[in-house]
Amino acid sequence: MKDFDLRDLDAFVAVARTRNFRRAALESRVSVSSLSQRLRDMEERLGVRLMNRTTRSVALTEAGELLLARVAPAMSDVGEALDQVRGLRGVPSGRLRINAPPPAIDLVLAPMVAPFLAKYPQIELEIVGESSFVDIVAGGFDAGVRYGEHLAQDMIAVSLGAPQRYAVVASKEYVARHGAPKQPKDLLDHACIRTRFGSGAMLDWEFEKAGRVVVVSPPAKLVATYLGLALRAVHDGIGFWLTFEGYVRFGIKSGALVSVLDDWCAPFPGPFLYYPSRRQPPPALGAFVSFVAEWRKRERRKGRGNSPA
Repeated sequence: MKDFDLRDLDAFVAVARTRNFRRAALESRVSVSSLSQRLRDMEERLGVRLMNRTTRSVALTEAGELLLARVAPAMSDVGEALDQVRGLRGVPSGRLRINAPPPAIDLVLAPMVAPFLAKYPQIELEIVGESSFVDIVAGGFDAGVRYGEHLAQDMIAVSLGAPQRYAVVASKEYVARHGAPKQPKDLLDHACIRTRFGSGAMLDWEFEKAGRVVVVSPPAKLVATYLGLALRAVHDGIGFWLTFEGYVRFGIKSGALVSVLDDWCAPFPGPFLYYPSRRQPPPALGAFVSFVAEWRKRERRKGRGNSPA
């Protein structure tokens, strides 16, 4: 053990967990070359190969799998212990890593970032946007953000915001030329803008009214994986787009976009911050959870019109 320090083991766990030297280097805040060298030196001192590397992938050897199984939990315990000690200073500090889908970042988390960092200047916040579901523990995240139907039961969940809703919109020019759907199935006769996720999935459009659920898969005039492209396309008159209302609220208010099928777009609960059940969360995470609670209280007061921002 005297031949190693925690940085050696932390480097190994980061690469083994991400299976990617570049991503591990970013998380560890070192260069790829220094991280790779540290792993090579570690293998030389141990006298065994821990990883098989190619230009595209990293795979653990049997020895690497064995080391990861024993070391990763220990490193997690060390990290928690250090977090608890830091918490004794009374000033939350350290890095807070959160994984969240882009809509939750854009519409809910983004307004919180500046006020939170102003209140806790010693915290370093990292928010990673991903549409696909990830194991936040295996991914090295302190917390994640997801909607209620995708939360694991063994996680602590904290509501981040008020209910949200989807909106189906098109430009006023498109509606003037092609008309507006009266029922969800009418969308099958229109050009539509669809979204494909990183997993490759392209979800159907689901509507609900008076307990009746209707699911349609309209023709995709444009398939976008990038939100900015879809937003530009709907303003340019390509067709109808189903998205979070928050993305198109200004366009609807200005008259540039027309919202249809509003009575079929029921509100649903907003996103939740979730994290593993532990006796004591890291100080930075605890500070963020407390901040969210106060933020929600202020937002509710603003909604009732009883308090200024």
